[in-house]
Amino acid sequence: MISKRLELGLFVRFTLLLGMMYLTVQYLTNYTWLQVTSGILIMLAQLWEMARYVTRSNNELAKFLEAVKQRDFSQRFNENTNSSLQQLHKAFNLINNTFKQLHIEREAQFQYMQTILQLVDTGIMAVDAETGEVEWVNDAFKKMLGVPYLKSVNSLENRYPALYESLQTIASGETTQVKLKLPAGQAQLLVSATAFTMQHRNLLLIVLKNVSATVDATETEAWQKLLRVMTHEIMNSVAPIASLADTLGKHLHLERERYSSEPEAVVDVELLEDTEEGIGIIKKRSEGLLRFTQFYRNLNKQQHLNLTTIYVQELFKSIDALMRPRLEEEGISYSCKVSPTELTIVGDVNLLEQVLINLITNAQRAVRERQNPQILLVARPQEDKITIEVLDNGSGIPEEILESIFIPFFTSHKDGSGIGLSLSKHIMHLHKGTIQVESEVGVGTTFKLTF
Repeated sequence: MISKRLELGLFVRFTLLLGMMYLTVQYLTNYTWLQVTSGILIMLAQLWEMARYVTRSNNELAKFLEAVKQRDFSQRFNENTNSSLQQLHKAFNLINNTFKQLHIEREAQFQYMQTILQLVDTGIMAVDAETGEVEWVNDAFKKMLGVPYLKSVNSLENRYPALYESLQTIASGETTQVKLKLPAGQAQLLVSATAFTMQHRNLLLIVLKNVSATVDATETEAWQKLLRVMTHEIMNSVAPIASLADTLGKHLHLERERYSSEPEAVVDVELLEDTEEGIGIIKKRSEGLLRFTQFYRNLNKQQHLNLTTIYVQELFKSIDALMRPRLEEEGISYSCKVSPTELTIVGDVNLLEQVLINLITNAQRAVRERQNPQILLVARPQEDKITIEVLDNGSGIPEEILESIFIPFFTSHKDGSGIGLSLSKHIMHLHKGTIQVESEVGVGTTFKLTF
């Protein structure tokens, strides 16, 4: 249809041009110069109009392509014209609408993906593989590292040198683990990278995942399995020793009494007494070890929690009544703060009391030799979680043993059993929570329970 209209238009214009040429030639033979000049001007105008008629479809096409190049899909072409461009304009508008719809759908998909990536709790960042410039980063990444804005990977060098070094050396497809001290506390981050190309640029997609809870759960499970074997073997080995020591002690006691009633008997009574005392010590220590092992094994088996809604203020009052007299007797300042006062958590109150007693007892030992010893118990909401902190201004924990303090039976004190913190960690694990520690030698220590 467009071709027929174009041909008809050209035919009409060409016919008019020939007619004007004929008239001009007629005027030329009659030497009527005014008419000849007018005819030539009219022919030139007809040629210009014909060229414009032939090329206007090209002009419209160029206009349309320029709009596409500029991604201007708001432009509309007149479809009500009676010219040969009507169907061309309809085709342009149809293509324009298609492009516009595709652009809207792509924008919607982009916004959809942006929303999803912003909502996930995994840190995601896209960086230029050559320059290190950050192309895009989600809120979880910035929140995890405690940075409000991130323009380049180089800005992490001073704040998190271990993470910066990992990002500088990590290759596509690799995964590495980094330990960092984040604003929320010590954390273990799983760092992975994937390379991709976009708009002729090489980009690297960096993913950060806080796996502290997973690692803690795995370590706890591993220790529990080991301790189940250890406690079983200890009890099987120590029980006969305690029983044998008890039997030998009774026999020695009877023999000593018998010899003491026979003056003519020649016997070293002092040796018998020393032997009896030694066997008594073996029996006492064996029974103590059995009780200790049985206690740990029973608590280690504790998997069912008596969950109730606990008012933290009431929990602190219970701890205060138990611990304050002991602390004040040693001249230790002790205070509790709950904000807001109606703060509640869900948990097993008896087990959580045991955790707090363990932590305060450790703090009591740490501040014993300090001037103006202080212990502070604080509870408050933090983002979407609730935290309870036990702070002291004690001697602090050396960094080289900081990661070992939650290992069962590990202790740096001669009078410690090494199970308090490991049990506390186990109890928090049962509550789907975490326990973290921050300490500086000579300044103090903070244990943080997160629910």
